[in-house]
Amino acid sequence: MSTPVDSPDQGGIATLDRELEELLKEEQIEPGDHERFSHYVKKDKILESAITGKPVRALCGKKWTPGRDPEKFPVCPTCKEIYESLQG
Repeated sequence: MSTPVDSPDQGGIATLDRELEELLKEEQIEPGDHERFSHYVKKDKILESAITGKPVRALCGKKWTPGRDPEKFPVCPTCKEIYESLQG
C-alpha cells in the first residue's frame, strides 16, 4: 500500500510542498516600474541571478528577475538617490 508521500503525483504532502514553493516564487517577483527603469543592484547579485534565475533586490527595494539590457532604460530615480546618499 502506498501513501501520498510515496506517490507525489497523487497528492499529499509533496504536492502541498510543490504548490507552496511555486507561491513563494511568485511572491518574490514584484510587478511595477522595473519594466520602465534600470535599477541599481550589486554586481555579484546580478551574476548570481544570471546563473540561478533567482530574483534580485534593487536599492529601492524592487525585486525582480533581470533579463533585459539596462542601458536601454533611464535609471530609477529612487535607486539613484539612495546610491548618491551612500557615496557621501
